[in-house]
Amino acid sequence: MQRLYESKRLVLKVLDKTDGELVLDYYSRNRAFLAEWEPIRSEEFYTRKYQVEQLAKDLVNIENKNLIRLWIFKKDDNSKVIGTVAFNNIVRGAFLSCHLGYKSDKDEINKGYMTEAVQKGIEIIFNEFGLHRIEANIMPRNKHSLRVVEKLGFYNEGLAYKYLKINGKWEDHIHMVLLNDKVP
Repeated sequence: MQRLYESKRLVLKVLDKTDGELVLDYYSRNRAFLAEWEPIRSEEFYTRKYQVEQLAKDLVNIENKNLIRLWIFKKDDNSKVIGTVAFNNIVRGAFLSCHLGYKSDKDEINKGYMTEAVQKGIEIIFNEFGLHRIEANIMPRNKHSLRVVEKLGFYNEGLAYKYLKINGKWEDHIHMVLLNDKVP
């Protein structure tokens, strides 16, 4: 797998532990914005040490082909992360499936960046990894996130009740799916 990909307006990179400061900056800038959509984070999460350790763990999972996490940058500014897209829980065998997660910078929503980044990620996961199925679980009130996957052709497979504990509360999630018809 490559470590750098490009789309029309974006650069998507696999980061390593030398990029801890970039990731910490992203999470620090977006702390309040992301809180509504994520598990409760400890204070330790907002340290360079924690982010460096997480990047190192991600790299091991990427090398083992259990994960793809791409950090998103605008082509004209490689000094600031504007989001991330991750395909995790990659399962091979008869399943050939993964889960999709993504998050954007608070100042970059409604500009089409996330749709563009997820589209590139789908190309990678279907063409390079040969997976058959991508699953995205999204809270019903997260209209921005639902719009991203709807634009990319995901369909609704139903509602998972109290699926994930987000911001201290068990939240329902809509189970969105995209299939790769090129896999026999």
